Formats: sequence, structure tokens, C-alpha cells
Amino acid sequence: MPGFVIFDLFDTLVDGANDERDRVVSEMGTVVGVEPMDLVRAYNQSWRERLTQWDVEHTVRTLSGQCGGAPTDDQVAHAVGLRRALAARVLDSVRPSTLDVLKRLRDDGWRLGMISNATAEAFEAWPSSRLASLFDAVVFSCEVGLAKPHPEIYQVAAQRLGARPEDCVFIGDGADDELAGAKAAGMTVVRTVEHSDTDPSWPGVTVASLADLPRLLESWSP
Repeated sequence: MPGFVIFDLFDTLVDGANDERDRVVSEMGTVVGVEPMDLVRAYNQSWRERLTQWDVEHTVRTLSGQCGGAPTDDQVAHAVGLRRALAARVLDSVRPSTLDVLKRLRDDGWRLGMISNATAEAFEAWPSSRLASLFDAVVFSCEVGLAKPHPEIYQVAAQRLGARPEDCVFIGDGADDELAGAKAAGMTVVRTVEHSDTDPSWPGVTVASLADLPRLLESWSP
């Protein structure tokens, strides 16, 4: 019978928009008065702190300072606005076909969860996204101070769904060793390559499109 499905967010439900992210961070560098590519490198090197510790204002001030800048409050606010606008755009890029799959799974009786290694601006934008109403529980790394593949983040998601990890199916592209983390936590794992072939060495079940999920999950139901 239907149970619990937990999705990754970026490169699973929506495109990760890596090139767009770097472009926006470069623009932020110009705004705060530092070399744009220096700020891009600083962003890429600070991913763990940004995912689990820093809010977006702290991120802009800290990384600008590391790059030799001393931005004014107005410059910080402008850069923060660019970053928040990007987060909203990325979430809004969800494909209609993905929304249809999520609605079908809910109609079939599955309870849906989401675990995302995401920074504060994505967490802030989530409630206004078209995805938010389709999920019964979500966990953002910036909210709980943990990132995949830490085992506790999978446990938190299962608990919020009212489930045990072994009752859950985890769907993800494989970034940050999330598939191995989910398996170690006791979840059944499905890799998706709809947006990105992130973990091609994964030996388990893979779907080319999220549209394949309802039939796959139905075939696993007793």
C-alpha cells in the first residue's frame, strides 16, 4: 500500500541552475565592489557553511570581506536581493510535468517529503513556491544545521512524515552522496537523471524521468 516518498530538490524537482547561480554571484561581486570571479570562488568554497550555518546577509558580508571588500548596508541589501530573486526564480522553474507527478502520487495516497541541501534564501522562498503545498514535510539543511549525507537529516525527514526511514523511498540525482546516505539510513533509493546525471556509478534503480515514478512505486506496492 502507499507509504512515504522523500525527494531531493535541486536537480531532482527543479534544475540546479548552476550557471545562473554563478552569473548572479558574479553580478553580486560588482555590486559589493569586489572582483566578481573572486566572489564566485568564495561562494563555491564556502558551500558547507552556507548550507548549514549562514543566512544570506551574513554570507554576503563574510565573503565580500574575504575578497577584500567592505560593502555598505545598501550594497549588501542590493546583493542579497539578487540572491533572493534567484532562489525564487529557480523554484518557479519547476516543470508542469513534475507538479503533475507530485499531484498523482498524492492522489494515489503517498505522503510526500523533501530534503534539500539548500541555503537560507531557498528556505525563505519555499513557502511561496508552487511546490510547497504538495508536500507533507520538508527539511532544509540551513534550517536544521545538517546536510546530506548526514544520517540525522534523513531521520528528521522521516519523523516529520510520521514514518520510519525504512518505510520511505528517497528520490534524488545523487549530489553530495545523498543516495548512499539515504540507503545507509535504511531508505529505498531511486536515482533520477531527468535534470542531471550526477552519480552515474550508482548501481541501484534509476529513472529517466519523474513521470516514471508512479508506475514504479505502484509495482513495489504489495
